[in-house]
Amino acid sequence: MLPLPVLETPPTKPPERTGGRLPPWLKRPLPAGNGNAYTQTLLEDLRLETVCENARCPNRPECWSRRTATFMILGNVCTRPCSFCSVPKGIPLSIEDDEPARVAEAAVRLGLKHIVITSVTRDDLSDGGADHFARCVLAVRERLPNAAVEVLTPDFLGNTAAIDRVTEVNPAVFNHNIETVPRLYRVARGRAEYSRSLELLDRVKQRAPHIVTKAGLMLGIGETIDELFDVLADLRAIRCDVITLGQYLAPTLKHSIPVARYVPPEEFDLLAVKARLMGFRQVVAGPFVRSSYHADEMVPTREGIATCGDHPA
Repeated sequence: MLPLPVLETPPTKPPERTGGRLPPWLKRPLPAGNGNAYTQTLLEDLRLETVCENARCPNRPECWSRRTATFMILGNVCTRPCSFCSVPKGIPLSIEDDEPARVAEAAVRLGLKHIVITSVTRDDLSDGGADHFARCVLAVRERLPNAAVEVLTPDFLGNTAAIDRVTEVNPAVFNHNIETVPRLYRVARGRAEYSRSLELLDRVKQRAPHIVTKAGLMLGIGETIDELFDVLADLRAIRCDVITLGQYLAPTLKHSIPVARYVPPEEFDLLAVKARLMGFRQVVAGPFVRSSYHADEMVPTREGIATCGDHPA
């Protein structure tokens, strides 16, 4: 087996901002066709938010051209000040009771077989929006009983009743992003807690072992290889099934966390090999990988691993 390259030691001072200069592997052409416009028009007609747009995901043109999107419920204003994210922060609006029906309608019109539902963090709500998550899952399942529903949730401030509320509606995949290594939480994740995120994924697996648990990390913020593999070991200890590893890209030049390092594709490949040897049922790693990118192809099958690599197809 090839030796695994060592990530650069985190800088002692903030790295210089890279501006618009990207390495060649982070540049790709826009997809052709009218699927992008179709998806955008449908989302506008149904008044739905997506993490694709609000988080400035670099995969949005490709995913929308494939007529797929990651639905973002509970509004588009987040109560957490995470410095890596471009989703607006502030005081959210009230919950829209018809949103579950609109999400289900969009899934039907797009012909989705795997639906990913995420949200802003709603620390202002007593249950963090867990009941609304559950209602969205049930609404989609009523319209598309044979489709798989994946949830990508916030940590619900560790509220076990909230976690259980989402678990009990039996999503096919319960995803919660770890995002980065514990040392960088204060810089990157604000009020989030590393142990709280692990406890969430552990509780889901303890209460519903059949549900696929999934977590994602961004690389290139300043983590070391040892820190990264400590996190992966913690995830395996709680039987996390799927891990995604992608390149952190500052959504705008105004964001307080600049990119510390661009991880080359061959290093992502080696990281994926090592992670699979640790026992993850599925590992997807690459510069453009995000937790919901090609999510339908990331789910482990009974026969083994469905796909792996930066661009599953």
